[in-house]
Amino acid sequence: MDDDDSEYREAAQQAARATRCAWSTLAWTTGALGCTLLALALLCTAAAVACLYVVVASHY
Repeated sequence: MDDDDSEYREAAQQAARATRCAWSTLAWTTGALGCTLLALALLCTAAAVACLYVVVASHY
């Protein structure tokens, strides 16, 4: 009976470790992806503003 309990506890601990690792990986990936998308949006906005400036400046 003690062997079954210790195996159950070990399995539960392994599952808890795997869950924490998965959540940590998901949080890191989501954060990195969010930062990348934000940087890309800022670069695209800067490029659009620069193009608009060039177009407007070339008419005057």
